[in-house]
Amino acid sequence: MARDDLTDDEWAVIEPLLPLGERGPIPDPRRLVNRVMWRFRTGSPWREMPQQYASWSTVYERFHLWAGGVRTGERGLHVCPGPPPRRRDDAGRSPLTRRTQSRANRAYLRRRKIRAVIPEKTDQAANRKKRGSRGGRPVSHDAALYKERNTAERCINKIKEWHRLATRYDKTPASYLAGLHLRGAVIWLRSLQPV
Repeated sequence: MARDDLTDDEWAVIEPLLPLGERGPIPDPRRLVNRVMWRFRTGSPWREMPQQYASWSTVYERFHLWAGGVRTGERGLHVCPGPPPRRRDDAGRSPLTRRTQSRANRAYLRRRKIRAVIPEKTDQAANRKKRGSRGGRPVSHDAALYKERNTAERCINKIKEWHRLATRYDKTPASYLAGLHLRGAVIWLRSLQPV
């Protein structure tokens, strides 16, 4: 078992959730899932998968069947450039941090009725006060939600530990999303285990 392969307890949870083989029984599905995880973790191309892990083409074909991806040759990178969109909470607040620093970004958020969570920087507040009435109104923020923003940031950093997700190497949105779901499942499974 490699360093980050699924443990027996983790596999017991994941195994019943995997789809059955449409072309017959799947030989050693745990090994295939571990190889897909290895690929996302290392960021390596399919063809560079070590021989001890099984044929790269077998793992590739099975992954695309599980992901629901169809090999059409179409490049999906243009479909989802940049980070995934962030959602507002029930009160219409955005957990954006650094991106809300500029006046233009804050104005954009106000037009969309999204309250910024991050406080105004001290130098920006001083410059605003120096300008007097032309400096604009003070920025409001939710201090309690601002303190909790690290939860989302830690989760994103855990996702980015898998290099293929951090760098968006995958050609199709379906395979990227499948890797993201797999990473989310592994994070959730490992959060259930006692530390």
